[in-house]
Amino acid sequence: MRRLFIIAILLSTSIIAFAQQKSEAQKFFDKIKQHCGKSYEGEVTAGAGNDAFSTNRLVMHVRSCEENRIRIPFFVGNDRSRTWVLTLENDRILLKHDHRHEDGSEDKVTQYGGWTPNAGNDTIQIFPADDFTRELIPHAANNVWWMTINDDEFSYNLRRIGSDRVFSVIFDLSKEVSTPLAPWGWKD
Repeated sequence: MRRLFIIAILLSTSIIAFAQQKSEAQKFFDKIKQHCGKSYEGEVTAGAGNDAFSTNRLVMHVRSCEENRIRIPFFVGNDRSRTWVLTLENDRILLKHDHRHEDGSEDKVTQYGGWTPNAGNDTIQIFPADDFTRELIPHAANNVWWMTINDDEFSYNLRRIGSDRVFSVIFDLSKEVSTPLAPWGWKD
């Protein structure tokens, strides 16, 4: 009887320890949260031509870190219209692109993105376009975004499956830069 009791205690302790382990999605989320309040400069490594992304300074600012939501404004020169919104729910992450006008009103093309199909990896999360994106931007139905993070770099990437469309920007996490002005529509 004593042996069964000891086995039951060991088993329940193992179950509790397993249940308390963080998922890969949570670990990824926490790695980004470590940079909350900080800003970093980036460089386009794929997909830019003679456009605003290749001719302007690119800065990301991990501006807001709530328990299950991170907001990362992405500045292209003086354009403060873009914010990446990551929401963690049930070991999956939702990526949304929040686009605003200078007056703070939503752009007609905003809130597109998608859910990770699984918990992913602590250094990379992949976001296929969701149904909302397909309806809002039909030609973006085959979009796949992914973000990576390690000790030195954070990257934001886009690939439109079945086309030549690709975009990648890498931010240097080893060199913090001054924090830009608030993104358009931001209310503290």
